[in-house]
Amino acid sequence: MLTGTTTSDEEPRRSVAEAPVAEAVLLDGEATDGEATEPPPLTAQFASSPRGARHARRLAVRCMEEWGYPPASDVSCTVALVVAELTANAVQHGRVPGRDFGLRLALDEASDLIRIEVADAAAAKRPPAAPPSSYPDGESGRGLLLVDALAERWGSTPRHPVGKTVWAEVSTGASATAEQGGSMAGYTPVQ
Repeated sequence: MLTGTTTSDEEPRRSVAEAPVAEAVLLDGEATDGEATEPPPLTAQFASSPRGARHARRLAVRCMEEWGYPPASDVSCTVALVVAELTANAVQHGRVPGRDFGLRLALDEASDLIRIEVADAAAAKRPPAAPPSSYPDGESGRGLLLVDALAERWGSTPRHPVGKTVWAEVSTGASATAEQGGSMAGYTPVQ
């Protein structure tokens, strides 16, 4: 629920029902009956500000690392870029005074996808159905083009009672890519 507000000095708030990602995963991701379990989704709220968007990206990278995707891996970098673009849009276009924006990351190992959801309180300001064409000399307007290029699919859904959720699904690719650090090995993301 996106009701409260954080101050710019606060860390993101995780939902009360959720345990921290590292503590919630059982050893080697196995349940007591021997079946593999997926890590629990990450859910957090952030102040609707550039600093909140930056915190969301950093938390996403940390979460990806806990899920087995190092910060320099292609998957982690892709998720970081998509989170950065969607949270920047939530701050710039979906900000409602006194309301936070929410981030949810979920790993679906069966379909090799990571679902990214960014929720804000501005229901009237929905993203276009397709990414807008960008002018070469423009200073902005390329965020959804990046999301469209990096994600398998993306879209938005209304939230009840207020707001919207913009989501994107990123492919994890082969599990070997995560272990090897992807083609960006040696790259250190800006933090």
